[in-house]
Amino acid sequence: MSDVWIEDWLGVPRFQKYVDSCSGDRTKALALYEWNVTLGQALMRDIAHFEIGLRNAYNTAFEERWQGSSHWLLDPDSPAVTPIWRIKKDRSGLKRGSDVNYQNRRSVDAAIRGCGGVRATPGKVMAELSFGFWRHLTSSSHEKTVWVPYLHHAYPPKTNRASVDRIIGNINIVRNRIAHHEPIFDRTKIPEQEPVRIQQDLMGIFSMIAPEAAAHLAPSSAVAQVLAQRP
Repeated sequence: MSDVWIEDWLGVPRFQKYVDSCSGDRTKALALYEWNVTLGQALMRDIAHFEIGLRNAYNTAFEERWQGSSHWLLDPDSPAVTPIWRIKKDRSGLKRGSDVNYQNRRSVDAAIRGCGGVRATPGKVMAELSFGFWRHLTSSSHEKTVWVPYLHHAYPPKTNRASVDRIIGNINIVRNRIAHHEPIFDRTKIPEQEPVRIQQDLMGIFSMIAPEAAAHLAPSSAVAQVLAQRP
């Protein structure tokens, strides 16, 4: 019986990656594809719990110290939206000033508009913002304006910002691959993005910012079980 329906369903380039990984065995390739989806679902569940905990921990760290006249996400003077200028070279080598906070400001503005503009509430705006927004709050460009005065308080003393940023950045990359139905089984060339490493690092950060929630998540996570079932 012909299995051409697989390419009709998944597309030739997408399925070919799995076929290549299974030395041309199309039956095994389809099993690997299904397993990859199941692994993504298990990881996405844990990442979803982590994302909620992350944004609430960051919001608390801000709210307890923010001196502005309105919520830190709604205040025009918030370091989440104010320009951060850095000198960068373009492809031709020309140096020009660049606002490295531009994308975050666009994200916040779009979230506010999507939540009713001037009627937007902090809770709704928080829920509207993507994981990428929260991830970029620990970037090096935000160290002096966000990490030092606010976000480091969400973590244990002496937590290294760069380490946190690297881990959350890798979680974001894998999260986006799952969301776009891309392979995650093939992350072995990037060890920090391997599913098993992502799960371990996620739980490490989660235990820092919300230890009780992390303890709640750990026994019900299906990631280890799915990893053990790889075809």
